[in-house]
Amino acid sequence: MSTGDSLRVAVFLGGDSVERDVSLASGREVISALRERGHRVVGVDPARGVLGPTEETALSAEVSALPPAEVAPPERPALTDVLRSEPVRGADVVFVALHGGAGEDGRLQAMLELEGIRYTGSGPLGCALAMDKDIAKHLMRAAGVPTADWLMAPASTEEVADRLGFPVIVKASKQGSTVGLSLVREPGELPAAIELGYRHDDEVMIERFVPGRELTVAVVGDETFPPGEIISQHEIFDYECKYQPGMAEEVFPAALTDREARGVSALALATHRALKLGGYSRVDFRMDPAGIMWCLEANTAPGMTSASLLPKAGQAAGVSFPALCDRICRLALGS
Repeated sequence: MSTGDSLRVAVFLGGDSVERDVSLASGREVISALRERGHRVVGVDPARGVLGPTEETALSAEVSALPPAEVAPPERPALTDVLRSEPVRGADVVFVALHGGAGEDGRLQAMLELEGIRYTGSGPLGCALAMDKDIAKHLMRAAGVPTADWLMAPASTEEVADRLGFPVIVKASKQGSTVGLSLVREPGELPAAIELGYRHDDEVMIERFVPGRELTVAVVGDETFPPGEIISQHEIFDYECKYQPGMAEEVFPAALTDREARGVSALALATHRALKLGGYSRVDFRMDPAGIMWCLEANTAPGMTSASLLPKAGQAAGVSFPALCDRICRLALGS
């Protein structure tokens, strides 16, 4: 274990999910921020192993407008070998900067626990609950958090029209970054949207579309940062708008009344707790024209790029990006 304030941190980035590019960009900036705080940091790509200085330097902060169709890194090492490598076993904490797939659905977290390695963010159960949007919405409702009505495919066009009405959102149930998501306005568009969802997951959700303002709340420890608003160039905050410069404006703090800000922050905390999350998360909402806050989802491994929402929320709270990364590590260590 390190002594003093300096920590040994292994930043997990990349991986083999369709969000690999986003994760590489997140990890690159987390590594830089933690080194700025004086920590000893190594980058680890579970799909390729421990990164050397040359590989680290080559990491890109750019994210393509579309997610990769597939990710198949060459000569993939066994994950157990990566976890048992000296840089990982010798770390005080693993900073999980992976998005989607095994890095966010609880599988990696379970393996880290079996190896006795401390890590940032939520545990295996919380990750799994938040990743499965169907289960998450049931838990939100049980906790009194409003969330839009939904069906799980297969569902007929008639059933969707009768129970939800159009337009609807169709999305892969266990993906992030809006991968496999479509806004369906007309009944005839539904089959193709469901087919797209199935390309990315074995379960597809059909959800009533909530018009209105897109809001997000960061939860760090037991506190929330000021809510933010996303004003997107598209009607939904899709993959392109999330990661391409100029495609969305993120306003922190959001232009809300004190009552609205307190209300959405309380709902974010309630969601965080209902899904048994830990460390930090980002909870997304739609505020309809009547002022009702509808929870969309909770993210257990939110983006940490320069364009990401959590760092911007931290800035609004007076917490710099290096200080935020440091705080996330300290939470994992219980300090």
